[in-house]
Amino acid sequence: MLKVGLTGGIGAGKSEVSRLLVERGAVLIDADRIAREVVAPGTPGLAAVVDAFGEDVLAPDGSLDRPKLGSIVFADPEKLAVLNAIVHPLVGARSRELEKAASEDAVVVHDVPLLAENGLASLYDVVIVVDARPETQLDRLVRLRGMAEEDARARMATQAPRDKRLEIADIVIDNDVPLEELQRRVRDVWADLVHRTRRPQE
Repeated sequence: MLKVGLTGGIGAGKSEVSRLLVERGAVLIDADRIAREVVAPGTPGLAAVVDAFGEDVLAPDGSLDRPKLGSIVFADPEKLAVLNAIVHPLVGARSRELEKAASEDAVVVHDVPLLAENGLASLYDVVIVVDARPETQLDRLVRLRGMAEEDARARMATQAPRDKRLEIADIVIDNDVPLEELQRRVRDVWADLVHRTRRPQE
């Protein structure tokens, strides 16, 4: 099994890269998706979030109002740290369960937005960073996701600086390119990953 950590700044195109890797045969473990699962209605995770932030962070149907919670924590580093202390251990435990279920020869891609921020690079055999210029990230967030520019800048500011992400990269995928070129680059990266599964890991 080859354990790959995939990360990148918000709006860099990490989700597209993970989708393309899955098309090639990767087993994807998506930290964001798991983060939603562990705070679903009825879970201990959601109860802990409500204990920490109050019932105002619940939607009328009892689910987590993610935009409301986001507006609270992304404006306050201390509150973000509280949320992370609740969610990250739950995500880690579930990720390990899914990894154990994968086949021995699998390329397991862990899609982890905060890999650099949380010092997790050593957990993986290979770290891939999807990179884009900050102005590209901002444009995608505003134009494609419909975020207000102020909100987009706030989200970007909570993440590691670009150079810190690049420092931990074994492979960098530059995504300031058209989709066709990105597809070609991911194809080359996949060939590299498969090659690595066929030789002993250091």
